[in-house]
Amino acid sequence: MHTQREAGLLLAETAASVGSTTERGRTMLEILRRVVPFDGAFLAFADPLDDRYHALVTIDLDGRTIDFLAGPQLTEDIEVTGTDRERPPLSPSDLPYPAEELPTWAEALIPAGIREGLGVALFAPGQRHVGHLAVLSASPQPPSPTTRRRLGQLAPVLARGLDPMRSLVDAARLVRGARAGLVLLADGDCRQLPGLPTDDVLRADSPLVAAARERAGAGQVCASFLWPLSGAHAPDGHVRVTVLTPPEDVALWLTAVVLLSPPPDLRGLTPRELEVLGFLVEGCSNQKIAAALVVAPRTVATHLEHILHKLGTPTRTLAAVRAEREGVYVPALHHRQRALPDTAAWV
Repeated sequence: MHTQREAGLLLAETAASVGSTTERGRTMLEILRRVVPFDGAFLAFADPLDDRYHALVTIDLDGRTIDFLAGPQLTEDIEVTGTDRERPPLSPSDLPYPAEELPTWAEALIPAGIREGLGVALFAPGQRHVGHLAVLSASPQPPSPTTRRRLGQLAPVLARGLDPMRSLVDAARLVRGARAGLVLLADGDCRQLPGLPTDDVLRADSPLVAAARERAGAGQVCASFLWPLSGAHAPDGHVRVTVLTPPEDVALWLTAVVLLSPPPDLRGLTPRELEVLGFLVEGCSNQKIAAALVVAPRTVATHLEHILHKLGTPTRTLAAVRAEREGVYVPALHHRQRALPDTAAWV
């Protein structure tokens, strides 16, 4: 049997480890079990967009119980009992009414042989509600004060390991020179990424964020592109935009993280050539590019000749592939956002 100190150190190490959130959550529960014994447990994400929980890890619970916990009733019962607030772990024996009056207990837990347990809301730094943990027991004996205290003290560590932002912060560290970041939510809103400031170009309604959402929606795990600063012709240069989508087991309400960093080697490409590359990436013809940029087709052809030379590619297709792979292009969406209605169809 581990001491609480040993379990706390192991939990902290696991919470800070890399790997999937599911693997991290399961390992944390197995460590927790050494100092807070239980016969079954479930760990769930709190989804702030639709006010419900998504089970991440369950231990020693049957399929019927797991299916019930995936439904809306669990959320309602957690709210009714107040275990969605920052407070000490709560047991059914603490309630002013029998547990049987709660559908989760009456229809799922008690039929599964569960008689007691503790539920606790998990809060990450900054008072962010990230999830819920329930440890369950077949014994009708209420949890001891020691068990309650241990779970309450270890809950913040569990929250850090579960925190979906943690995975995004880890991913952000892989982008060299990242100076600003933003988290895109599935409902169209945004949140600041912990540990990085935001930036004026990362407004929720900005065309840059729209371009980032477009790439995240395309199913790309990682995408990068350039964005002109202080105007279409980039009088202040470009910034590199990296879009990272979270792993599949991270909370569904997170769409992507957007990071700003210094631009890569642009190979001598001009601002206009970077715009042309954006249209190439979308597969546009010279005529469509010319219409969108309001220039003559022969001007586009000249730009393409320079682009192929600078990128060292023999064809426009290979140029588009290299530009997308290296992130050296300005998305055509940059022009779509500024285009008149009658030119939008060209791209």
